[in-house]
Amino acid sequence: MLDAPLAGPVCRACWSSVRPVTPPACHVCGQPLPSWRTISVAAERCAACRRRPPAFDRGAVACDYADVMRAIVHAFKYDGRRSLARPLGRLLREAGHAVLDGADAVVPVPLHPWKRLRRGFNQAADLAGTLDLPVRAVLRRSRATRTQAGLTPGQRRRNVAGAFALARWPWRTRLSAVENQILVLVDDVMTTGATLDACARVLKRAGAREVRTLTLARALPPAWSAPPR
Repeated sequence: MLDAPLAGPVCRACWSSVRPVTPPACHVCGQPLPSWRTISVAAERCAACRRRPPAFDRGAVACDYADVMRAIVHAFKYDGRRSLARPLGRLLREAGHAVLDGADAVVPVPLHPWKRLRRGFNQAADLAGTLDLPVRAVLRRSRATRTQAGLTPGQRRRNVAGAFALARWPWRTRLSAVENQILVLVDDVMTTGATLDACARVLKRAGAREVRTLTLARALPPAWSAPPR
């Protein structure tokens, strides 16, 4: 039973058990790094980002996508608990202050129109709206894709290749919203980063000066551990 039902659908005990990502972390994708690494330009990138650098320039992840956070995200996305956007947005702002600093706008990762219609909202857009920066819906899904769950990293990249495009705005308006801008892509869950990478490539081709990413949660390696909030 909730101790304060009017405060929202998640109790204080559950919020306090959410596990935040703590430094050191890869400055590109936000993946935690082993604590024994020496912090330097080379060491602040995980093995995956050194091996295959993504199109985005830097990023941050707020929480471990496990246990309570997984249940909260599912309630937000699939049960329509949109009031969770604000407290989840606070977690994003705490984790992503360096990523948001100096940015011109945030860009939510878009849903396919049919999925957006069925769900009734885009959870990434709801999160983006809490970040105190202009929200620019400059991307669209140009084709439907399979769910990424259960796919290998290579399959994920192929699944989303060519799946995103610039929104169908007037040409001049579209360019001014992207060209020479520092943009922060916002999404709820990151696995391999394939979706964010595909979105960043579209923005970079359109002339974005820098593309950053800010993600609410990511499933972290079992060996990683951090205290709850």
